[in-house]
Amino acid sequence: MGDVDLDAYVGAHQGEWRELEQLVSRSSLSAAESDRLLDLYQRVGTHLSVLRSSAPDPALVVSLSSLLARARRRTAGTRTSSLADIGRFFVETLPAALYRLRWWWLTSMVVNLAVAFGFGLWFYRNPEIEASMATPAQIAQLVEVDFERYYSEYAASHFAAQVWTNNAWIAAICIGAGVLGVPVVLVLFQNMLNLGLMGSIMLHHDRGHVFFGLLLPHGMLELTAIFVAGGAGLRLFWSWVAPGSRTRVSSMAREGRTTAVIALGLVVVLLISGVIEGFVTPSPLPTWARIAIGLVAWAGFMVYALVLGARAAARGADGDLDAQDRGEDLVAVG
Repeated sequence: MGDVDLDAYVGAHQGEWRELEQLVSRSSLSAAESDRLLDLYQRVGTHLSVLRSSAPDPALVVSLSSLLARARRRTAGTRTSSLADIGRFFVETLPAALYRLRWWWLTSMVVNLAVAFGFGLWFYRNPEIEASMATPAQIAQLVEVDFERYYSEYAASHFAAQVWTNNAWIAAICIGAGVLGVPVVLVLFQNMLNLGLMGSIMLHHDRGHVFFGLLLPHGMLELTAIFVAGGAGLRLFWSWVAPGSRTRVSSMAREGRTTAVIALGLVVVLLISGVIEGFVTPSPLPTWARIAIGLVAWAGFMVYALVLGARAAARGADGDLDAQDRGEDLVAVG
């Protein structure tokens, strides 16, 4: 969103701010007034989000934050979760969060794929490394039997659940350890190292078609989810290294909330990739059909994050929780 004319914006909305102030100050409210309080609560929360991102006047932000914190206490117990809240999360909050952090996870994606490719090329050009890791019989067992059997050894539903749990755990490490920075890099590095090694072994033994035919259907979405988790974790790390105009506590709190939003969204994304890996990857469908299904799922996520995310951001969403959910959030003044 572009810069906001602060005077014009204040003039347009200060009547609602005053009305909310009056309702918060009253000792008791009628049913109609309570409904109006909730409505203003959400409106002023949106106003605060716009002012933070487009016209961050510290005194005004502090004043509105304080007003919303008081209103939140008045509305405690009256606000309940609803389908509308869930819908707003998936239509506004989550895509806006993914969009705001897009350069972090897109960079993570490009860098990690380059690392995997680099390792794969290095291993491929140095077959003695492969020979030092296993016997020819063990390698033959891996490329001829074990790699393909991995995807069909268990019942599809059980395998999908297992894969979902494993990938969710990797994403959780990237996000949970993000504040430290280094663990995220190590987790991603290890995954790309393994990917490059396995790819080189399969290609070296003329099984590249099996490798890509089984990896791509689920791997495009699965790896993207891991890259998003890594990017979000590193952004959380950077929030205290370079907090900008905010205090370190405020900066970390904001990015922590956005990271939590993304973590919840990735649960769904990884569930979808797990279902694809459990039911599509080992299916008897032609390779092109399986890859096409994976490509559609991956493209759907990219459109969701970048196109719907841009539209949500244009409407003022920034991927943070609603003001009433996060409470008072002050910025550094001066």
